[in-house]
Amino acid sequence: MNIRPSAWALSPLLLFLALFFGAGLYYTAQGVPMAFYQLRAPVAILPAVVLGLWLARRRGVAPQETLLKGIADPDIVLMCLIFLLAGAFAMVTNKIGAVDAVVSLGVGALPPMLILPGVFLLAGFLSLSVGTSMGTIAAITPIALGVSDASGLDRALVIGAVIGGATFGDNLSLISDTAIAAARTQGTTVREKFRENVRIALPAALLTLVALAFVGEASPVETVEHASPWLITPYLVVLVLALLGLDVLAVLGIGLVVAALFGAGFAEHGYGVAEFAGDIYAGFESVFEIVLLALLIGGLGALIKASGGLAWLAQAISRIARGNDGRRTGEWSIAALASVTDVFTANNTVAILVSGGVARDIAQRHGVPPARAASVLDIFVCCVQSLLPYGAQILLAASLAALSPLSLIGKAHYCWALIGITVLFMLWPARKPVATATAA
Repeated sequence: MNIRPSAWALSPLLLFLALFFGAGLYYTAQGVPMAFYQLRAPVAILPAVVLGLWLARRRGVAPQETLLKGIADPDIVLMCLIFLLAGAFAMVTNKIGAVDAVVSLGVGALPPMLILPGVFLLAGFLSLSVGTSMGTIAAITPIALGVSDASGLDRALVIGAVIGGATFGDNLSLISDTAIAAARTQGTTVREKFRENVRIALPAALLTLVALAFVGEASPVETVEHASPWLITPYLVVLVLALLGLDVLAVLGIGLVVAALFGAGFAEHGYGVAEFAGDIYAGFESVFEIVLLALLIGGLGALIKASGGLAWLAQAISRIARGNDGRRTGEWSIAALASVTDVFTANNTVAILVSGGVARDIAQRHGVPPARAASVLDIFVCCVQSLLPYGAQILLAASLAALSPLSLIGKAHYCWALIGITVLFMLWPARKPVATATAA
């Protein structure tokens, strides 16, 4: 059944954002500590879900079935499993003293001004190699937290560097699902898209490295004398397995077992089975809020899509672009389409798949080369996704670091730098179109 596009279908997400941010701003003005935790996001989204169910029923969509299909979407379930295992891995490695070992043996040798750039490069290298920002954040955040505590750096700054590095690699990686989706929807190859993308991403990365060297005031890292060097093994295992391309769930699961074994053998006070089981559950509890929110966001997104909200969005942007000529108009339209679609789906891959066809039509109408269109599409989807306070990347990082998601938005320096550099490239005089290979 074809559902007519409708702007009203977007209103449930707008209601959620109004309630969540409105309550946070109100309590901030009242001077209440932890203002954005007074109305928890999973509670704030409930009225939005109810509105989405009502609108779906009004438009002839099976509301409950659509909601449950969205909640049970494989991408959403996978995301939740990653959240759970990442929380458990972070808790277990912290309890056995692995974080202290990493700080003592590695980061302690870095000059204070190179700590943040080092964290960014580590996250960027892993994400570029494995093609996933989520897996990178799950693996690197526990190390980054140890670095933050040992150096006195603001936690939000350090975790922001992790998010930036993860975004850098995910956007550029040849095996990233977003890169593959962007290239295929625009009729180009991943390599052609990479060549176009890297011209924009590298200046943004260099700018970020310089900025990170001068933001924050780090003290020389205080190392822990008794930390056993063997306790860094769980991190090494996770990094190596990730680089070998093993599934992120398997990587984290194996990392948990290795952490337990080395904790039993080398932790200062030993590490038993009962303690291991308790820490796994404590790790699960630490990410309960984001797991619940991710499930509800998945269901709400399915209701919005089924009710014609995303179709209206794509139609509106396409209509605006059709009334104007020129490459710049095409690129701005693709950027706007990618950004707004990701805001309403909170999933970068889904956003590309939803908006890719419209973006390709816009690119062909305005003379935007396919590789350029794929690059702009992927950049804005990845950057917006990494800055969404209810997006998976910030939710995972914030949960592991015990921070408010809003505190990380301004600290993800690379994401803002990449947006700025991309805008400059879009304003640059157009080059003559070049022929690109079509996707297989």
